[in-house]
Amino acid sequence: MSNKFLTFYAVVSTAFAVCLAQPIRADEESSSTADVPIRSISVSSPRILDATFTLKGRDTGQQLVVHGDFEDNSSRDVTRQVTFEVQPEGVVTVDSTGWVAPLSDGEAVIHIHAADGVDATMKVQVSHLATDVPINFPNEVVPVFTKYGCNSGGCHGKSGGQNGFRLSLLGFEPTEDFEFLVKEGRGRRVFPAAPEQSLLLTKPTGVLPHGGGQRFDLDTPAYRVIRRWIDQGLPYGNADDPTIVRIEVTPGEQLMKPNAHQQLTVAAFYTDGSTKDVTRTTQFESNDKEMAEVSETGLVSTTDSTGSVSIMARYQSQVGVFRATVPLGAPVDNLPEPKNFIDELVFAKLQRLGLPPSASSDDTTFLRRVTIDVAGRLPTISEAEEFLADQREDKREQLVDRLLASEDYADWFANKWSSILRNKRKQGNKQVSYSFHDWIRESIYQNKPYDQFVSEIITATGAAGMEPAVSWYQGYTDVHAQVEDIAQLFLGLRIQCARCHHHPFEKWSQQDYYGFTAFFTRVGRKPSKRLANFSDIYHDAGLASATNPKTGQPVTPSGLGAEPLQIPADEDPRIRLADWMSSQENPFFARGLVNRYWKHFFGRGLVDPEDDMRVTNPASNPSLLDALAHHFATSDFDLKELVRTICTSRVYGLSAEPNEHNRRDKQNFSRFFPRRLQAEVLLDAIDGVTSSPSAFGGLPAGTRAIQLPDNAFDSYFLTVFGRPESNSVCECERSSEASLAQSLHLLNSQEIQTKIAGQRAEKLAGDSRPHEEKVRELYLVAFSREPNNDETSLAVAYLTKNEAEPKTGYEDIIWSLINTKEFLFNH
Repeated sequence: MSNKFLTFYAVVSTAFAVCLAQPIRADEESSSTADVPIRSISVSSPRILDATFTLKGRDTGQQLVVHGDFEDNSSRDVTRQVTFEVQPEGVVTVDSTGWVAPLSDGEAVIHIHAADGVDATMKVQVSHLATDVPINFPNEVVPVFTKYGCNSGGCHGKSGGQNGFRLSLLGFEPTEDFEFLVKEGRGRRVFPAAPEQSLLLTKPTGVLPHGGGQRFDLDTPAYRVIRRWIDQGLPYGNADDPTIVRIEVTPGEQLMKPNAHQQLTVAAFYTDGSTKDVTRTTQFESNDKEMAEVSETGLVSTTDSTGSVSIMARYQSQVGVFRATVPLGAPVDNLPEPKNFIDELVFAKLQRLGLPPSASSDDTTFLRRVTIDVAGRLPTISEAEEFLADQREDKREQLVDRLLASEDYADWFANKWSSILRNKRKQGNKQVSYSFHDWIRESIYQNKPYDQFVSEIITATGAAGMEPAVSWYQGYTDVHAQVEDIAQLFLGLRIQCARCHHHPFEKWSQQDYYGFTAFFTRVGRKPSKRLANFSDIYHDAGLASATNPKTGQPVTPSGLGAEPLQIPADEDPRIRLADWMSSQENPFFARGLVNRYWKHFFGRGLVDPEDDMRVTNPASNPSLLDALAHHFATSDFDLKELVRTICTSRVYGLSAEPNEHNRRDKQNFSRFFPRRLQAEVLLDAIDGVTSSPSAFGGLPAGTRAIQLPDNAFDSYFLTVFGRPESNSVCECERSSEASLAQSLHLLNSQEIQTKIAGQRAEKLAGDSRPHEEKVRELYLVAFSREPNNDETSLAVAYLTKNEAEPKTGYEDIIWSLINTKEFLFNH
């Protein structure tokens, strides 16, 4: 290739790379409030009432969180900027982090001094230090194991334990933990005669070698609690001892500046009405460490990123969440007029954050973007010319409606749903997978209501190969895998963990899990008379129930978080499940679908991952998620209406090019994030630009990759570019990661070289039109836009220089276009 061709390739590659690869830098920090006078300070906690709190027993404590209100109407955590004074001395001590520890029985006043002479006071009452309180093993000892990772899945909590010592995962089975510690190992793990010599203390403190390393120091609260438990004779606790009901994280939500700090406090509430500060024995975890990190003691530290971040707090079986919003503080002016509620809610959040959105995309970019997203293909030349010439104000809305009415929309979304519904050819019988794909495609084309679509799948009954939706059941031999997939795919909930123990990040228990499983225990299977190795599906009459393996008790059907149902023996329980799922009151069904579709169009769900919706993984814009779900449900679960609402919003039409403020924004949708074309779309796009259609064995000529009924068609291209294998309902099976193999395949593989040398290059080489017109054609078919003057002149100069071999010249131009980021990405 000549230097002029390489220069041309560099030009067409660079223009789009600007919006993909802008240098990322941190925006300047917002102005500090350090010089703003403080107006007042306050301490808040569910345990502090009327400026008074109590500490009962040794090794208890209370985390003070001091908030300052400033003259500029801002507020922030000033716990580490104030000083604490205790009167009289000797009752409690308060360290520089605000942690109050008891010293002796009695009452004291804590004086808190801030700048500018501002102060506050509170009382503390300490009791039961002289006379120790009996330790409750589940309430006090087990949380220590969870806090320091002893019962995690990577240590003693994994199946089979670690080095002969096993604990229940995350302490969900304290009775088993008690058995492992006290009654196993011949008592060598705990030594009541000399508690400090117990392996349970010498190992985690590093006195003796420990594979997990040192977990805590000598004479820390964790150490003292375990020592006192051993010293008290290893009590488990009484049957009437209070048990935990919930935890509360304070503050629950806070507006924070970049590179700021916020101390959290966690209070546990018990069945007897008592409370306890459990901050130091709570396990904390950030859902986005690029935005904020959290220390073992609950100190949240934000970075210089803008947006929302959540901190999960887990104590025993309870979870809580702290949510921080970190604004940029830039002026947000001249927002476009909202088209619908999506714009209103997204723009409102951007204004709160002080995060200006990018400008609106131009018509050529929008045309290509929405055609790929809705129809799974590039616009044709005639579509591009007509759209660019159209002067109507509502031409974007008209375009979306045309695409939704097209066969291509049905083809593309059938490809999506066929994959996540695990439509995989089995036993070489393509009749089953073909008919299921056709049923999915026809449902989408006819715009079957989503609740009906799901109901027909879940309640499918009949003969394999005759009733297409029955095909979904053919991929399951285990009822547990089936119900887990239903929850993940149709409700956006991952309940797999609750099969064996209480879910570590959610409220789901084994009782919830097996209540959900009970809907499918009466599904009958019998060998198909028509198809070998396939089963016909029917409802086997009888009372539906499952057995909780821990309790051994039967569990009747119940939706997740719903009341148990009493279903007659002659009624198919799956019908009741479908009714519960599509109910207006169901908090998961509509939210799960709209979040999945939001990710389809924006590359990231409002909850991410899109099928992991839980209290500890909240939406980046909760109001928007609720509004979308409500709109979807009240539209009778109309999928086309949902797509139309999303694609006609101003937010979807924003440019992918960042401004000086939103380069680092990943979660607030202040700009469009470019995404590499999915494998099937990219192959079809290359076929279209080169006029060299791919051939798929057994299918008619002209069948496109997005129309393939299953994934049994061998294609190295589709495999290397991440086509899913349809082994699970998780869309994570589809890979969008770049790889060296992909680059090499595009640059010099025989498949691509053959396509480049196909009909398009040959036709253009023999065409008598001026080079300028033919270059324009290539740009319209590849990018849905006309080339600029520099691109035209460079291409024409290269083609003129290679007049002796015109086909080779056009092959080189086509090669350069399909290897640009502008072509490979939807932007």
